[in-house]
Parts: sequence; structure tokens; C-alpha cells
Amino acid sequence: MTTNNRSAFTMIELVLVIAVIGILSAIAIPKFAGVRDDATISKAKSTLASVRSAIATERQKRILKGDFTTIGDLSKTHGANQMIFDAFDGNASNTVLEYAPRACKNASQRGCWISHSATSYVYRMPISGDVTFTLANQRLTCDPNNVTTGKYCKRLTE
Repeated sequence: MTTNNRSAFTMIELVLVIAVIGILSAIAIPKFAGVRDDATISKAKSTLASVRSAIATERQKRILKGDFTTIGDLSKTHGANQMIFDAFDGNASNTVLEYAPRACKNASQRGCWISHSATSYVYRMPISGDVTFTLANQRLTCDPNNVTTGKYCKRLTE
């Protein structure tokens, strides 16, 4: 007399496991999307802090040399798919950031920088909205009281 003992999962056990996995993924996937946007914004904050520090350092270097000219530009070129924050006043040997970020490739790209002119730099927020930073008085600032970009300005400068 031989007994044939087979063990396997029942259909109910399989359905329950699939349901639990579905519930966990429904909760986790939106959380991961939010974390990605937060990481992109943190990167922009870090870039902004580094640029501001580099401007202050360059200003002090110039003063120590007796050169009181203002910093008028932070990039060699302006437009799409160019480097941003790569040179003070267009001088390639005098870099703003050692590893300069690349500008947005096209108008629909988000989480990147755009340089419209020598004094206007825009950060495109990951989901929606833009923040315009202006290089004036040797400082890179945005207007927190601006109706359209003020809330984003505050988020990047906090």
C-alpha cells in the first residue's frame, strides 16, 4: 500500500497572495513617484546652492585682485541642449561649477535648467511650473512674491 502525498497551494491561497501583492503595489508605486520628484528638486537645490557659493567666491576673488567688475553671465552659450553654469562671463577657463548641468533638450523636458539670456536662468519643476532666477547685483535670486512662480521659488530656496 503506497500513499501518494502531494502538497501544493490551493487556489484560495494563490488568490490571497495576488490580492496582497496588488494592494502593496497600489500603495508603493505612487510613493516612489513622489520620491523621484523630491530627489530631482533636491538636486536643483544643491545646484542652486553651489552656484550661489561659486558667485560669492568669484566676487571675493575679484575684489582681492582689485577687479570690481560685476559678474554678468554664468554660461558660455545660451539656448537648448547647452551647458548651464559652466563659465563666468563666457570665460571657459573660469568655471562656475566643475560639473555643469546640461540645459533642457526641448520645451517639454522637466527637472532641468534653461538659460534664456546672460541674466535669466529658469528651473523647470519636475511636474509643472517654472522658477525664474535673475543674476543681478552679483546674486542669483528669484522673486518669492511672484504670483505664478513664487510658491516654487520658496520651495527651491528653503
